[in-house]
Amino acid sequence: MNRPTGTDEGGAGDGRLPRRGQGQLESQVLTVLRSAGGPATAGWVQEHLDGDLAYTTVITILSRLYAKKAVTRSRQGRSYSWTPASDEAGLAALRMRRVLDGERDREAVLARFVSALSPGDEARLRALLSRAADDPGDPAAPEGR
Repeated sequence: MNRPTGTDEGGAGDGRLPRRGQGQLESQVLTVLRSAGGPATAGWVQEHLDGDLAYTTVITILSRLYAKKAVTRSRQGRSYSWTPASDEAGLAALRMRRVLDGERDREAVLARFVSALSPGDEARLRALLSRAADDPGDPAAPEGR
């Protein structure tokens, strides 16, 4: 049985599109959700996505994003309306935090991260940390870590 691998540039060779990774689908759903300008239903998201994703697939992706705290939801009848929890920068920060939380040696990971920064990014990080130390109410302030 020949199964498509999803690696062909032009598709699977049998008329089907190559499979997208979970992260890519989540990113597409978040982009569409942000374009709504407010809460949106899964049906609305499905209609505005490129491609033919099943409604159940959209619900699954939104539920995963909810579990990751990347979206919020509120009851709307028997369903939910969905809203991005943050902007692009906030979501990137959340992803970075999850990676760090998954590591045993946080200090080593942070040290490697800082040593790999460009001089400009290192200066920006130092300035942000300095500002956060001066203003504990700043959203960029470290949380005691």
